[in-house]
Amino acid sequence: MTQPPVSVVVVSRGRPLALRRTLVGISQLAYPQFEVIVVADAKGISAAQDLVFAHQLKLMTFDDANIATARNLGIAEAAGEIVAFVDDDAVPEAGWLWHLAAPFAQADVAAAGGFVRGRNGINFQWRARSVDGTADHADLSLSSDAAVVLSPTDGRAVKTEGTNMAFRRDVLADMGGFDPAFRFYLDETDLNMRLAEKGALTAIVPLAEVHHGYFESTRRQANRVPRDLSEIGASMAVFLRKHCAEEARTAVWAAYQKTQRRRLVDFMVRGGTMPGDVGRLLRGLRKGYAGGLERKIVALPRIARAPDGFRTFDIGPRQAATVAGRYWRRGAIEREASKLAKSGQSVSAFVFSRTGLFHRVRFHPDGYWEQIGGLFGRSDRSQKIFRIVGFGKRLRQEKQRVARQRMVLDEGIQDDKKDRA
Repeated sequence: MTQPPVSVVVVSRGRPLALRRTLVGISQLAYPQFEVIVVADAKGISAAQDLVFAHQLKLMTFDDANIATARNLGIAEAAGEIVAFVDDDAVPEAGWLWHLAAPFAQADVAAAGGFVRGRNGINFQWRARSVDGTADHADLSLSSDAAVVLSPTDGRAVKTEGTNMAFRRDVLADMGGFDPAFRFYLDETDLNMRLAEKGALTAIVPLAEVHHGYFESTRRQANRVPRDLSEIGASMAVFLRKHCAEEARTAVWAAYQKTQRRRLVDFMVRGGTMPGDVGRLLRGLRKGYAGGLERKIVALPRIARAPDGFRTFDIGPRQAATVAGRYWRRGAIEREASKLAKSGQSVSAFVFSRTGLFHRVRFHPDGYWEQIGGLFGRSDRSQKIFRIVGFGKRLRQEKQRVARQRMVLDEGIQDDKKDRA
């Protein structure tokens, strides 16, 4: 199968270090034809320019607080047949594009979305979902981890997540891309609904995994507590105006406010926010909704094709490597992993303690995947809480768990033989 050329778009604002980490992860993608487009504020562009592969990036400076407009600028620069999106607080697995682009071999597939793992790198934030005109989501049940092509049903669209989605560029361009009336939140959901209205097919691709961190921003704190809900309220107003029957909007909006209040109270109970913040944030939500009712909804113009052509991202073949050992050697393991990553290898580091601690996975800023946990603890949350297993067997199990997502086959393992004793 011939892989179509893909343009990867990353939008960033106010998070230069996070953007740098995302781009390092993207640079390790196992895919033959892709380009990388960065739409970011001045600090983000500066961070990208410091990377050794900066000359291979398409860089666009943009500092308005409007993610839809930023994504449209990325589409305008995209010269690939497919346009894929990942956020600046996320890192894709090496096989992300390989899996995500595969369903587009079917000519009538217009969009594709993958699975998203959360902050611990194990649990899923989002898998397969559908959505309706009230922005209500429902889980979709898949029988395996094979990609599946789905048709929209009456009133419901197949949901793709903003940090892990791809579309045929021509389809996006003809639709005018994302609606700038959604400055933040629901912009991709609106696009899903518009695709559904056309009867377009969407593929859900479980093995196309992205790790999403929910990093701090102007809209939320590092602990995910919101700083402001006004843009969420505004986007909800725009979404309901576009996709919900007028007679149902008042009830839907009332229910949505109750849901947000429960979420804020839960944050307060856990100590993440103060009682007075709940009222303040809800007032911002309502103010934003009122503003969203006044936003113009206009026909979106077609997005022209990039004038500069496709800029292939190519840093040569990367050899996969594994570094593994006991927790007491974590420092040495991290140094070795960092050294191998700097030499151009795609590195997975496994650090096991002789405990039953749950595992967690992250993409280290130095450019390698790191998994830490107890030798007897679980990495898949469906596993037993505690199980006796030897070091070598556990290492093989964990490598196998991520092999297809990371495009890892039989690579060498570097560890200290003393750790096996």
